[in-house]
Amino acid sequence: MPSIDWFLVAEITYILLVIGVCLRIIYETRSSTKTLAYLLLTIFVPIAGIILYFSIGINYRNRSMYSKKLLSDQKLQERLKIQIYKSSFDALHSVGDYGLSYKGLAHMILKDMMSPLTTSNEVKILINGEQTFDAILQAISQAKDHIHLEYYTFENDAIGNTIKDALIRKAKEGVEVRFIYDHFGSRSIDGSFSDELAAAGVEVYPFHKITFLLLANRLNYRNHRKIIVIDGYTSFVGGINVADRYVNDERQEQQIFWRDTHVRIKGQGSLYLQYIFLCDWNFCSPNKLHPEPRFFSELSSEEGRSLVQIVSSGPDSVSPSILYTLLKAIATAKEEILITTPYFIPGESLMDALIIASLSGVNVKLLVPYISDSKIVNAAAHSYYDDLLKAGVRIFRYKKGFIHAKTIVFDSKLAIIGTANMDQRSFDLNFEVMSLILDPKVAEELREIFNEDLLNAEEIDAERWEHRAKWRKLLEKSARMISPLL
Repeated sequence: MPSIDWFLVAEITYILLVIGVCLRIIYETRSSTKTLAYLLLTIFVPIAGIILYFSIGINYRNRSMYSKKLLSDQKLQERLKIQIYKSSFDALHSVGDYGLSYKGLAHMILKDMMSPLTTSNEVKILINGEQTFDAILQAISQAKDHIHLEYYTFENDAIGNTIKDALIRKAKEGVEVRFIYDHFGSRSIDGSFSDELAAAGVEVYPFHKITFLLLANRLNYRNHRKIIVIDGYTSFVGGINVADRYVNDERQEQQIFWRDTHVRIKGQGSLYLQYIFLCDWNFCSPNKLHPEPRFFSELSSEEGRSLVQIVSSGPDSVSPSILYTLLKAIATAKEEILITTPYFIPGESLMDALIIASLSGVNVKLLVPYISDSKIVNAAAHSYYDDLLKAGVRIFRYKKGFIHAKTIVFDSKLAIIGTANMDQRSFDLNFEVMSLILDPKVAEELREIFNEDLLNAEEIDAERWEHRAKWRKLLEKSARMISPLL
């Protein structure tokens, strides 16, 4: 009886496995560039390529990681839908011609995710941690009924403990405090820190807990949102996590200046941020919440005139809503687009949209860090600059420190402030959120902030950039090949 050639059996088994994985990649990966990247990894990097795909490559959006649905009554849901549409378009008509120019954008967001366009909001732009944390602590101190927080990064440091102590004080006063933290981004509070909060009456849960860190697919689907909602009326959202590095003062040992932007919203613009929080809470907590009236205040700010619409996306959404919103807003712009982002790996559709806008006469400016905190991401971003510069896009690199803000201004009418970077991770993998603020006064303020940041930035000279060293271009294009995986 001939002996079994186990090496041959192993080879055949592995070939069948590779074929199966390749078929899965082709069937399930929406982006053609990502499909090619994962196929090359699987075929040419034995075993490790397959492990990498199953660790970070599976798109949970195709599987609806969880449903953002708080109402089970279908008839009530339909009535609410009609009401949201009516109030949203009434809001657009109330502000005149500049509002009507964004009717298509508002309608797309409504149809995609039923996020209402709200009116009579008071909006305050907050610069850096110094302004943001003071405003957050003041709002927490004034809470009467509930405080809802969710953060990607919440550190066990000076500012983290200051906010923790404030939350504990409010919990002891009888205010309901609920806190969601990303299990990867907030590792330092997973333990005694969170236990202290829980002992004081704060309900605290990690979002999508990671059990096996190295091979966990969940590591790839991070809750990158930074949301606070207080009493269903006051809310905060933006790029600023809770960590000492976001504060620029003499207490910090670090040398780098951290430039970031957040926003405080008072009024009905907080409603959808509350909705997002409740959905995220019901996903990670056993103590389910229902859409009680006290969570959704119908009060409008007496001092506010801003229209606000919230957009979120991630593995909990049917489509990449944030990407679609950016593409539509770029197509709507007539005069100017001012983009600030720390990470720029835009993908083909966003690149085409920016190039088309610039070639059409729109003044497009892009502000990015001079030096990123990731050399690979930095190199990949550089590979996109050539085509943008040739199309007339002006690119500036911030040199004062690290710019972490995620903001865009369109035609001094529409301002966007949120958590999403301009990269594929934010569009396809992470749980993200951003605020759209339709108000010329707020947009002009953000435009002035952008121009102030340019004073600390260096513009890329298109001709010099084109003639940079060939070895550098090769490295950047090599990094771009794996950019869909970054």
